[in-house]
Amino acid sequence: MAVHMKDRLLTNNEDLGTVFIIDDDVNICTAIEQMLELQGFKAETFNDANVLLSKVNKQWSGIIISDIHMPNMDGHQLMNKVHHIDNLLPIILLTGFGDISMAVNAMRNGAYDFIEKPFNNEHLLDIVKRALDKRALVLENRHLKKELETHSSPGPRILGSAPSIVHMRNMLNQVMDAPADVMIDGETGTGKELVARYLHDHSIRKDKNFVALNCGAIPESIIESELFGAEAGAYTGADKRRIGKFEYANGGTIFLDEIESTPMSLQVKLLRVLEERKVVRLGSNVGIDLDIRIIAATKVDLLALCDQGIFRHDLYYRLNLVTIEIPPLRDRIEDIPLLFLHFSRVASARYHRELIPLTQEHKARLISHHWPGNVRELRNLAERYVLLGEVAAFNQQNYTNDEKTTMSLPERVEFFERSLIEEALTNNNGSIKYTMDELMLARKTLYDKMKKYDLARKEFLA
Repeated sequence: MAVHMKDRLLTNNEDLGTVFIIDDDVNICTAIEQMLELQGFKAETFNDANVLLSKVNKQWSGIIISDIHMPNMDGHQLMNKVHHIDNLLPIILLTGFGDISMAVNAMRNGAYDFIEKPFNNEHLLDIVKRALDKRALVLENRHLKKELETHSSPGPRILGSAPSIVHMRNMLNQVMDAPADVMIDGETGTGKELVARYLHDHSIRKDKNFVALNCGAIPESIIESELFGAEAGAYTGADKRRIGKFEYANGGTIFLDEIESTPMSLQVKLLRVLEERKVVRLGSNVGIDLDIRIIAATKVDLLALCDQGIFRHDLYYRLNLVTIEIPPLRDRIEDIPLLFLHFSRVASARYHRELIPLTQEHKARLISHHWPGNVRELRNLAERYVLLGEVAAFNQQNYTNDEKTTMSLPERVEFFERSLIEEALTNNNGSIKYTMDELMLARKTLYDKMKKYDLARKEFLA
């Protein structure tokens, strides 16, 4: 067994796990440490139990080997304190004075195993490996439980691991609860309302209203009453009081899409609301205090419109406190397979159709397409693919692979590797064990690659 593990170390240089060793006999500590390190394990020795305890927490992935007979704090006392931190952390107890009753008592109290000195190295290595496997399984189960809780919690998710989308998510998380208005800049179809909803639904305002308004879809004659509200009799046909969007969103978030379409006559009043945090209904002189976050969105260069006299500079700078730029899909092509899979799964559940994996040819066509309609276009293609089948969906529009990809060779290799992992996770309904077997990867290697490509197991659960 020792030779087998050493071969793994020499070929993979893979970290097999961490072991803390504590014994009042320095020679024993050193001997165990050297033996473990030669086999590829990380080992750290201690002569003070309190120091060891300070390095242990519920997320620690290692195990402990402890002598029983030690001054100040013996092995049984140490085990009790460790299990107060995490009662599923494996502890292997050593003693030179053991007997059957002591072994039974130690196991009853939660010891993973019990070994008498002098011990056989092969036997100890086998116990260490099994204990580390158990620890890894416990941590994996906790991780999956947390993932499932996150997966079932309300609120939209922003998928992808491209550097641009990761940067955007980081910015959103930084300003999530900050009392600052936000400007979202993105092309048509990139998901501006999704980002706005993400900000609202994951913030401290999530229990209040989220109100979305497309400024370009409301006639200029009624947009003022839509935003600010109106008292009865304020204008012809106003037979009762009307609550405006700002007032209705009080305590929550209002999303003003296509802000560039706001008439110049309204921009002054909008600026006043942003500055004073008050709204006055049409036909009233009473201001209503607002506790509100305003998220505006545009698909054009607002500063250029300001220079043309179409948009007010002062309103632009007031809205431009925090700007979130959504990258177009063509600039995050590594995310396309994951997004397509996600939309296909949603469509499959909605239309009660079986989801058939894409061929490599059509995957190549996905990443070579320019995507002028961005994520919206990709979602529509995924729905057609589920409803009509692969050939019909791709032939309905010109999803050719004539366009040259800008990916370098290393980027193409990474893209292919990620696609294979996604496909294996999909085939195995998110099972780590079966995915490891299919790809012939060690658990840690698979997790490292999933982390590298930001692949979450929850996205592949059946």
